[in-house]
Amino acid sequence: MKQFLSGDEAFAAGIRLARPEVISAYPITPQTIVVERLSDMVEDGSLDAEFIHVESEHSALSCAIGASAAGVRTFTATSSQGLLYMAEGLVYASGGRFPIVMMNANRSTALPWNIYGDQRDSLAAI
Repeated sequence: MKQFLSGDEAFAAGIRLARPEVISAYPITPQTIVVERLSDMVEDGSLDAEFIHVESEHSALSCAIGASAAGVRTFTATSSQGLLYMAEGLVYASGGRFPIVMMNANRSTALPWNIYGDQRDSLAAI
């Protein structure tokens, strides 16, 4: 079956193939479409996972860390200021060697406030 998908929709389709058991999500542009499509897949039964809509990006990564520590396949996504808000958790995830799949849709940070793509979010987290 052929489908016409945006990049975010194709990414969500790829994550479905990876079969995560827990998806912790807090929407932030431009990754919102990815987690929206994943929530649709969980709702329609084409993805057997727990979709947890958390209250912040920090909580999204914290949830993924907890699930991964328990041996569960996890996924989360973020972008821009959200990745920077996750910074504390990134250290725990990598230091604990917790396998977590996380998408970062590169986007500019802070000023000038916009949603254009650049890599300042990733560069700040390195």
